[in-house]
Amino acid sequence: MSLFRRKTITAQPPGQQLARTLSWPHLVALGVGAIVGTGILTLIGVGADRAGPAVILSFVIAGAICACAALCYAEMATMIPASGSAYTYSYAVLGEVFAWVVGWSLILEYSLVVATVAVGWSGYAVGFLKGLGIVVPPALANGPALGGVINLPAVLIIAVVAGLLMLGTRESARINTALVVLKIVTLALFVAVALPHFDAANLHPFAPYGYGSEEHAGGIKYGVMGAAAIIFFAFYGFDAISTAAEEAKNPDRDLAIGIVGSMVACTAIYMIVAATAVGAIGFTRFSDSPEPLALILREIGQGRIATIVAAAAAIALPTVLLAFLYGQSRIFLVMARDGFLPKSLAKVSRRGTPARITAVTAVLVAVIAGLAPLDVIASLANAGTLCAFVAVAACVLVMRRRDPAARRPFRTPLAWIVAPLGIIGCCYLFTSLQVVTQVAFFGWNALGLIIYFLFARGMADRRIWENRA
Repeated sequence: MSLFRRKTITAQPPGQQLARTLSWPHLVALGVGAIVGTGILTLIGVGADRAGPAVILSFVIAGAICACAALCYAEMATMIPASGSAYTYSYAVLGEVFAWVVGWSLILEYSLVVATVAVGWSGYAVGFLKGLGIVVPPALANGPALGGVINLPAVLIIAVVAGLLMLGTRESARINTALVVLKIVTLALFVAVALPHFDAANLHPFAPYGYGSEEHAGGIKYGVMGAAAIIFFAFYGFDAISTAAEEAKNPDRDLAIGIVGSMVACTAIYMIVAATAVGAIGFTRFSDSPEPLALILREIGQGRIATIVAAAAAIALPTVLLAFLYGQSRIFLVMARDGFLPKSLAKVSRRGTPARITAVTAVLVAVIAGLAPLDVIASLANAGTLCAFVAVAACVLVMRRRDPAARRPFRTPLAWIVAPLGIIGCCYLFTSLQVVTQVAFFGWNALGLIIYFLFARGMADRRIWENRA
């Protein structure tokens, strides 16, 4: 079989069909729930540590690149309204070997995103409990890299969210929407309380580490672009919406609204919160905190509000877990359908949810979240996402040339400018990641290609012959 054979999108047989229960408000909430989370609640501290007050500019750069990718996703999602996100688009447009690399990268992305968010949630939960006088032992609140044994709160929250997803997509979406509203109210409260303490002196020097991406001790890259490569994590999440294509009631309309609408809303939220944070106190005072917004409030004498924000974050951050764990299970489901994973994992429960693959996914990410440090897994997650974004932008360009008259319910505006800008921007951000991250990413994909040629390709061939028979 050819390495570049392309997948034909067809209806799924009984037992593998997902229930169409989501409308565009659910998808916007899913996107906002995925995008507004660890990036602004936790990683703003990591970004400030690398760029200083210029982290505001890092948010602008990362958001602009993600906007280009989001427009490309909207076009491909409405053209190919099937689960699988960038993996499915690559399989249908670029060919099997490209799809495998993208799918393998998405496994990296989603697993590490869920783990990163769980670790971020743990920081706020532990801080909230401490405010109530309940101290979680450091050995049970940190992984081995931070001197602990296991991050138990992170493991527990993954188990809870996975259980919720197994109950049903509609039920999960309703709870997600309520928690997203709570999260937006929490950020509004932070801005209302911290903004009066804004001091322009805290913005000087604006870019203490420069505007490029320079490597310092430990292989960490500082500067505006170095920070942008990390907090890029804060903007993606709209790709989780594209994994819901088979569960959208009206995919032609709902997917584009969900993807573009959530990006616009979240970009505005980020700019306001980031400017408020770096203006309220000096960035060095919150740059290494696992709960930077709550810390800022305590530093300005608002301890009670800080406890409320920490509590709300602990309650609302699981919306990000829900969105990405949802997306990862759907990508795994499609790869199982295609023969790259065991066929038994493609089975759908009576509620119309992929319960088996959700459980397997939860175990995988719980192990990562329990043992790995936040900055390492966030950086690695970004590498996988950048690969997927480049692939989707490339799919838009290939389809515009291959089939310009194809049905496109949503068309990327200025596609021959937007898509190349997305590709160039993602490639530049990749070069701004830590060298160890780049090496790990290529190592991960080298392992993936070995698995593809030794096992996965043969399984996919057999699945194709079974379907023909």
